[in-house]
Amino acid sequence: MGIVAANHIEAHPDRCGGRPCIVGTRICVQDIGCDHEMHGPTPEQIAREYPQVTLAQVHAALAYYFDHREEVQRQIKEDAEFAVVQATEARSGVHSAA
Repeated sequence: MGIVAANHIEAHPDRCGGRPCIVGTRICVQDIGCDHEMHGPTPEQIAREYPQVTLAQVHAALAYYFDHREEVQRQIKEDAEFAVVQATEARSGVHSAA
């Protein structure tokens, strides 16, 4: 039998802020990876939490997450920093041109 490859992860600039997601869904790799790291569910448990994805897709998301962990963590940090700036500006009534 030859090598069989399945592409389960995609990123589109117009979907989920360009974040990598499971193909055909809006479930971001970072959501699967962070849930696994922070709360410890198994891939099987994650697949039950997201019935629209397969176990293979969960494994692919976890593999992508761990292969690109620094990049994903950087994106999460940037998102959090942006949210703080937006909240501060909203409270003060000042808006940046960003």
